[in-house]
Amino acid sequence: MASIHNDISINAPARDVWDAVRDFGALHERLAPGFVTACTLDGDARIVTFANGSVAREVLVDCDDARQRLVYAINNERLKHYSASVQVIADGERRSRLVWIIDMLPNELAAYVQGQTKDAVVAIHKAFPPAAA
Repeated sequence: MASIHNDISINAPARDVWDAVRDFGALHERLAPGFVTACTLDGDARIVTFANGSVAREVLVDCDDARQRLVYAINNERLKHYSASVQVIADGERRSRLVWIIDMLPNELAAYVQGQTKDAVVAIHKAFPPAAA
């Protein structure tokens, strides 16, 4: 099983980043605009359209406000297993870290997914630009 780890430093307070992460249906507006172009809720899932045209149904597994951790899964014909967690950790009062871990099968798709996460990280940084001094 492939594991993809992203530990992202963000120039925003943890409460602000967590508020965007936990807003499950607003991924395209609040957390990864540009990388995600549309997101609609469908029961306990969201239908996500990415900038490259691909679409995924991401099922909400858990949203833990105390731990500031969200878990979602994808189940489709290409992926035998896909589970991801996103956790927000305070790094002082004005900064935070977003730890995004994906466990997936088949391993052959890991390089593609890793490339996609790099594009997502760029979008996340744009969603939380550095504050003016």
